[in-house]
Amino acid sequence: MIQVEHISKHYGELKALSDISFSMQKGEIAGLLGVNGAGKSTLMKILSGIIPPNKGRVSFFGKDLIADSLEIKKQIGYLSEDNPLYDDMYVREYLEYVRGIYKSDKRRVAEVIEAAGLHKEYKKKIKELSKGNRQRVGIAQALINDPVFLILDEATSGLDPNQRESLNNLFLELSKDKIILFSTHILSEVKDICSRIILLDKGNLIADRQVSEIDSVENIFRELVNKKENKE
Repeated sequence: MIQVEHISKHYGELKALSDISFSMQKGEIAGLLGVNGAGKSTLMKILSGIIPPNKGRVSFFGKDLIADSLEIKKQIGYLSEDNPLYDDMYVREYLEYVRGIYKSDKRRVAEVIEAAGLHKEYKKKIKELSKGNRQRVGIAQALINDPVFLILDEATSGLDPNQRESLNNLFLELSKDKIILFSTHILSEVKDICSRIILLDKGNLIADRQVSEIDSVENIFRELVNKKENKE
């Protein structure tokens, strides 16, 4: 279990997160929702160990994320929204490079190529790939260390419906033995693959509900979106 306890983060006078608490269990996909500036990216960076909180604690199966940072990071996979890749590398070459960083089993490259549906693409250069297949490469690198905790930041952004459905099916399969935090602004995806919804607004936890309660969360989320649009 991953336990987030009273996490706060600020950048000077700007409060990015304020007293956030929740937990996640293996076997679930938690959908992280919020308009731009809600604090989603800051939260994911804290949970991945990239930045520390100013206050609070994150525990990973009983171990403190800061005190046991190196050990815990080996069990985390992270796909950031911008999905940075080395365009001039071949897909398999890039995955071999990432595998070497983690010192993962050599068999993992073939396994993630198959899992991410890249068996027809792995001999191509990354710059030759479609948007959907670039996302698959990003997912494959996030899986190379066979993580227990998988963080996906807007993993299906910009994809067509068929590509999105294919990746969502992959996430559902992966969730059977992992904890997945899935950041998205597409409510239909939350309905399709998430077991619960975590809603942030201006750094505050507004709702933490089961997906069966999606209607109430949807109403809150739409109000937040409307408020932001009216301000703009």
